Amino acid sequence: ATVSVVALVFFLLGRREAVIVGAAVILTLTVTLFASWAWGFTLNRVSLFALIFSIGILVDDAIVIVENIHRHQHMHPGKRLIEIIPAAVDEVGGATILATLTVIAALLPMAFVSGLMGPYMSPIPINASMGMILSLAIAFVITPWLSLKLMKHKAPRGNVDGALEKVDTAIEHAESAAQKWLKPKFQKIFRPFLRDDHGSRNRKLLALMVMGLIALSVALPMLGMVVLKMLPFDNKSEFQVVLDMPSDTRVEKTAAVLQEMGQYLSKVPELKDYQIYAGTAAPINFNGLVRQYYLRSSEAQGDIQVNLVDKHERKEKSHAIAMRVRPALDAIAKKYDGRVKVVEVPPGPPVQSPLVAEIYGPTDEGRYEIAQKVLKVFQNTEGVVDVDDSSISVAPKKFLVVDRRKANLMGVPQQVIVTTLSAGLGGEETAFIHDETKYPAAAIIRLPESKQGTLDELLKLTVRNSQRELVPLRELVTVVDSTREQPIFHKDLLPVTYVVGDVAGSNDSPLYGMFKMRADIGKIKDESGKALDEFFIKQPVDPYRSYSIKWDGESQVTYETFRDMGIAYGVGMVIIYLLVVAQFGSYLTPLVIMAPIPLTIIGVMPGHALLGSQFTATSMIGMIALAGIIVRNSILLVDFINLQLKQGVPFKEAVVNSSVTRAQPIALTGMAAMLGAFFILDDPIFNGLAISLIFGILVSTLLTLVVIPLLYYVAYAGKPIAVAKKEGVQA
Repeated sequence: ATVSVVALVFFLLGRREAVIVGAAVILTLTVTLFASWAWGFTLNRVSLFALIFSIGILVDDAIVIVENIHRHQHMHPGKRLIEIIPAAVDEVGGATILATLTVIAALLPMAFVSGLMGPYMSPIPINASMGMILSLAIAFVITPWLSLKLMKHKAPRGNVDGALEKVDTAIEHAESAAQKWLKPKFQKIFRPFLRDDHGSRNRKLLALMVMGLIALSVALPMLGMVVLKMLPFDNKSEFQVVLDMPSDTRVEKTAAVLQEMGQYLSKVPELKDYQIYAGTAAPINFNGLVRQYYLRSSEAQGDIQVNLVDKHERKEKSHAIAMRVRPALDAIAKKYDGRVKVVEVPPGPPVQSPLVAEIYGPTDEGRYEIAQKVLKVFQNTEGVVDVDDSSISVAPKKFLVVDRRKANLMGVPQQVIVTTLSAGLGGEETAFIHDETKYPAAAIIRLPESKQGTLDELLKLTVRNSQRELVPLRELVTVVDSTREQPIFHKDLLPVTYVVGDVAGSNDSPLYGMFKMRADIGKIKDESGKALDEFFIKQPVDPYRSYSIKWDGESQVTYETFRDMGIAYGVGMVIIYLLVVAQFGSYLTPLVIMAPIPLTIIGVMPGHALLGSQFTATSMIGMIALAGIIVRNSILLVDFINLQLKQGVPFKEAVVNSSVTRAQPIALTGMAAMLGAFFILDDPIFNGLAISLIFGILVSTLLTLVVIPLLYYVAYAGKPIAVAKKEGVQA
């Protein structure tokens, strides 16, 4: 990314300027890495992506300084560099400082995002903000010094020939080749909007067009053309198959079903290997920790750990492979009345499941009945897969009740009966074998596995009574039929029943699956005929009197993250406004400068739709960064208009000149940020950030070069005396 940015400067400005910018970028990255280490961050995927993402922002200060020195060389061909550099740096110094602070103001509030995503995202705003501060210092200290040492020096004014001595004041405003090429283009663009006769009408039409594009872009998520999701699926090299058989299933049958699934998986071309675990949990991994799969120990439960070949050796991502194998695995499980879930490693915040419905209510039976109705809604909703609940299937259970009277008459202690039953099923250590090994091996006695499946074989076991006679257990216990108890879960000290699911298909965002089910969920009634109370962001008010459903899972984390990021976005806007007010001494000018912030959405949303990408939390980070970047461009434009007005240039001409003169540094910094984003475009997690930056900068930069000067003209054209007083212009 750094090499690409330097190459861009080389082609647009020159060889020496590229060396200066490259040195500034490398130095900035070096000190930023040191500052990141001093802050306590480790070098991980997020912190590295934060540096890549911020390269385009870190290089802005150096590019603006170098480009303005380069421009002043064209304006003053007879001056020495040591005379040019202070004036060139001073001309853009205030705007550069303010622009840098606005980017920091937009990014830094994200460091205070709470919840699960806060620690995950904090390296991005903190690293970028530290880098911006350091890049500003380097741009004002190191970059001018390097320019003095490396840029081509001009001859002193006294050594030029007579023709140069006689040049008039127009030579002081000499233009670069880029400005000469841009000037007629911008004059043609601005002419319809600055005309005295139809200019006002044309400006209104432009405003209507821009607002229409903004409205259309906002409508894309509502129309389903851009999918909103917390984080996209990552391209991992593993996924997990979790099987739940009926609760009375023997481990042998569970293993047989898992073996049948394994035979199918062995035919998947991307498969590397798999391990089957029946009646026990797979070795603990991220999913095992988050979703508590490591606690699974029932004979009716099993896991298959599926390992894929490296992502560079396969064409499809792990999510596509998991979606492809899910229907066949589900069909195998249904043959044996089982439930299967194909579980991928979540890329971000851990949740119990993407779709979670929590059922609260006063009685266990009532919650169970409502949970079964909610379960059917999940199963009947298109696109919702891996449906399950926290209950277990109804299965018979037999109690062996010791006949205490008979046992006492025969002189058989109850503990002996319990120990014998336990030894018959689980085994008992009766002796130890001592050989050459360090630890003795236990000799365990128990019934053969072939006889453990029937109760009759267990009751044939005998114990000795007080007369040393063998008495069958059948004579000492009574068999009582019952059913297995349903497990009871609690959350925040409230009893709860869970219904979980996932979403697959073209739209795999749990948000859309949740809202798709709400109509059918609203038809569910409790035993009194009352509809369920529905909660999204807080716990039920009174779960001891009425039944309610609380949506959790990814939707809860998505709400908390986007809520906090939205608050951070708002705080950033307030800080930017106050900074611009302090710089320009006006309450209206900051509104003009911040007006293009909504323009970023014209690029962001259509960009996601064009590439078929989801709008995620990383996309939101890109939008927040865009706010600072686009305000930076506005400040450069407005600052130059003010400089022109101070020199007595007519207002309309100053408006056009601002776009002509500042187009090159704005385009340079924009393309630098876009180039940095291109290198993370293929990452499955951070591509939303890249798309926001690339398309947002592309569209908003083009619009800003036209919209901001026109807005500034509209804001102050009708009151030239007020502008003159504010900016020191001669009326």
